[in-house]
Amino acid sequence: MEKLKILVVDDESRMRKLIKDFLEREGYFILEAADGVEALDIFYETPDLAMVILDVMMPRMDGWEVCREIRERSTMPVLMLTARSEERDELKGFELGVDEYISKPFSPKILVARVNALLKRTKGAAAFETICAGGIEIDKAAHIVTIDGKEIELSVKEFELLLYFVENQKIALTREKILNSVWNYDYFGDARTIDTHVKKLRSKLGDKGNYIKTIWGMGYKFEVE
Repeated sequence: MEKLKILVVDDESRMRKLIKDFLEREGYFILEAADGVEALDIFYETPDLAMVILDVMMPRMDGWEVCREIRERSTMPVLMLTARSEERDELKGFELGVDEYISKPFSPKILVARVNALLKRTKGAAAFETICAGGIEIDKAAHIVTIDGKEIELSVKEFELLLYFVENQKIALTREKILNSVWNYDYFGDARTIDTHVKKLRSKLGDKGNYIKTIWGMGYKFEVE
């Protein structure tokens, strides 16, 4: 079986080596880039990339710019690696389509666990199921969403959030429950992470976005009208 390819982008060679060593032990094939320009070169040259681990502060082109360009052309998982811990930076990352966000310093084992979990979900190894609700059709295996027969582009997290909503129709879901279920780990950031993703998801769903009801002071509920 061919190894999944992960691109690690960081201007610190020691950091790249640390991540590479741990991920190679898990059976991944690692490509490296020292700055954003090099990262995009590899991205365009490697169409079968499974994931990008991306630092924010880099020479020539920062992680925000790289993520923005990747998102214009791909929905593959992007894990942002940064020394910053300010809330506005994290929210900016999620607005750009970042799927995971880890602040330095971090435990390599935690990083590996998140990479494994994210890739396991995105590859949909065990789910060959199609779910329909109010004109929305979700192909879990292919990670494709269609609305009234027309395919729409969703990021990995937007896809997982919509799937979670549809699988839990008419159930009032707290932000904490959504974070723990969709992000698959104990998230200690601001609840606006959820609100940011819901806002983008509603926009992409068009009229169907009205199915996602806001429960003020609590969270959300998906209900077909």
